[in-house]
Amino acid sequence: MHHPPGNYGPGPQERVHQVPRASIVEKCPYDTYPAQIPDCCATTGMQDPYPRPPSGYTDYHARTTYPEDVYSQDVPSTFHRPQSRIGFEDPSMRAQSRIGYASDSRCPSRLGYEDTGGSYIDQTDHRMYCTGGNCMKDTMSVTARGVCGEEVELDMRRHIQACACTCNHMGYGNYMDYQTTCLTELPDVAPCNGIVRLPPPCEDSPSSGSSKERREQSPRKKCRVLAPVLLLVSSLLLGGLCLPLLLQTAPVTHQQRLDVIRRLLTEVPLIDGHNDLPWNVRKFVHNQLGEVNLSSDLGRVDPWARSDWSHTDIPRLRAGLVGAQFWSAYVPCGAAQLNAVQLSLEQIDVIRRLAEMNAQHLTLVTSVKGLIDAHREGKIASLIGVEGGHALGNSLGVLRTFYGLGARYLTLTHACDTSWAVCSVGETNNTQENAPGLSEFGKAVVRELNRLGMLVDLSHVSTKTMRAALQTTRAPVIFSHSAARALCNSTRNVPDDVLRSLAENDGVAMVPFYTYFITCNSTATIRDVIAHINHIRSVAGINHVGIGAGFDGINFTPTGLEDVSRYPQLLATLLEDPSWTEDDVKKLAGLNLLRVFKKVEQVRDEWQRAAVLPVEKISPPDNSACTYGVS
Repeated sequence: MHHPPGNYGPGPQERVHQVPRASIVEKCPYDTYPAQIPDCCATTGMQDPYPRPPSGYTDYHARTTYPEDVYSQDVPSTFHRPQSRIGFEDPSMRAQSRIGYASDSRCPSRLGYEDTGGSYIDQTDHRMYCTGGNCMKDTMSVTARGVCGEEVELDMRRHIQACACTCNHMGYGNYMDYQTTCLTELPDVAPCNGIVRLPPPCEDSPSSGSSKERREQSPRKKCRVLAPVLLLVSSLLLGGLCLPLLLQTAPVTHQQRLDVIRRLLTEVPLIDGHNDLPWNVRKFVHNQLGEVNLSSDLGRVDPWARSDWSHTDIPRLRAGLVGAQFWSAYVPCGAAQLNAVQLSLEQIDVIRRLAEMNAQHLTLVTSVKGLIDAHREGKIASLIGVEGGHALGNSLGVLRTFYGLGARYLTLTHACDTSWAVCSVGETNNTQENAPGLSEFGKAVVRELNRLGMLVDLSHVSTKTMRAALQTTRAPVIFSHSAARALCNSTRNVPDDVLRSLAENDGVAMVPFYTYFITCNSTATIRDVIAHINHIRSVAGINHVGIGAGFDGINFTPTGLEDVSRYPQLLATLLEDPSWTEDDVKKLAGLNLLRVFKKVEQVRDEWQRAAVLPVEKISPPDNSACTYGVS
């Protein structure tokens, strides 16, 4: 945060997937024949050599699907299990099962044949076929009795077409010679000698007798010839239809990219690392929250409307699709060694009450789980970050108290040095050339932050302090609002060697929108901010960059990023670059920070299991006249 001098001193910012076979209906193209074969064997006194099985046998005619492999039961090779055929509406018209009978010459009919009457005799007998009152001794007698010729041949064909066995039928062949369809989807499953036969797909059936159909061109040949042609035509048609649709789904216009961003930000929360609204609440209304309607458009309400430092309210946060916000509990450097601890506690109180008073939109969270839950509930997760190590009053007890109140990061310094860490301003002024980046107490602060599960924030610190902290910490760190020094040579920004160390640490640098950190002057554009994002990505990697705008603590904003409603514009503009994928945008928006936060919690949990005790180190005595001293 950066504010000009005022009643409270300098501000927070330095202003400078085969379908299963069971699901396919079995094909039975000949079930519709109305003719019923007459029974002659009954009139001649012939006994049915294959009587009906006794009650209690399972009627396998009820089965419509079978596995493709061999039956698991042990079945003698002479047994015959005929397949039932679909197509009978009247149960009395169904042929009975022949399970357990020892001849494969018995061919069950599906044309209304009754087992108690007629029968089919063994193929070694010249009497092959019996009809009505005329029992045929051989095929010649059939012709002589007048129930023969084409009519008998037709009856025979009807029978054979419905018979599931592989009998030769005295020269008339078997059902495979009468097939007129291509059974590629589902095999014609007819159990023969305990084995399920699968007909060859789209090929000529093997002939065991003469028929007119065998002299014609097989439909399977046609199917085999036409299939590749049909496949090619279908592919061309499908491609012609789908290609335009695929092209239409690519975000071409800025509005389409905005639509993509809106969808992405429902999947992951957009997390901003730094916002100084709480300090403006103190500065404008003296923390009197009754005078602040955060659900209104503060851009039209005085004194907010007249201030260049005001960019935040709930309507604009919603428009910006913000999923989580770190609110800064900032106190000026002028309060160091005075009432900095008290002011910090009051600012933490303001943040907590803002969330409570606007519970329809905001909810205070202190963990990764809480943040994710808030986003799922459609609320803005509110987190607390203490900005400036001087707020501790050189006390680790105060740090633990801040954590207990919900603070989840500590910025080691602000625009002033502490007795244990050097700030970026000190680096600029060369006042701390010989000082280490962190003193022993400063290293103890970092270790205690690790033990608590609190993020170490290195914005505002000197390069020496950045390096010292990265060497000391056992958890990933963040830069809550710092840009790339290679593009803007400000000590507030991060040099490339530190960015590479940050990648090794698995931390994240969150890019701010303050123009003086982007272009080092008072003007900048949205593409200048993108340049910093891309630079950090190129040096540290896509997993180590985030967003930390710093709104309400800056008075110069880039064109296109004027307030908290503009985040979607930034992300949509990034999508213009083909090198940016949707997954990349998700990482920048919030996944990177979530990963870091989760790892910080993991370190905390590991240290708790190891029973690591709180750090008891005491800082050197403060000689300020405003302190009681050490007892």
